[in-house]
Amino acid sequence: MAFTSAVLGNTVFGNKRVKWGTFTTSGSETGGDIATGLTRVDMMLLQHSGASAVADAPAVTETFPLSGGDVTIATTASADGYWLAIGDD
Repeated sequence: MAFTSAVLGNTVFGNKRVKWGTFTTSGSETGGDIATGLTRVDMMLLQHSGASAVADAPAVTETFPLSGGDVTIATTASADGYWLAIGDD
């Protein structure tokens, strides 16, 4: 299977755009790209979801600020979660 992500909402905090959503991995997938829809990403927060414990926290494998809206993350296999990105439209 594949890594997928979705944007669920967005708002403005001061002069920054904030977007949030979900990511899903399946099988042996251990991460992928989250398409935030931003043109520049200043920071991203990640949190696993689900009832069972996950061995490792999800991690961003990029350096911020990031030009472009696709942020690569690493997760444990078959781990789903939530993300929040702050940046520019």
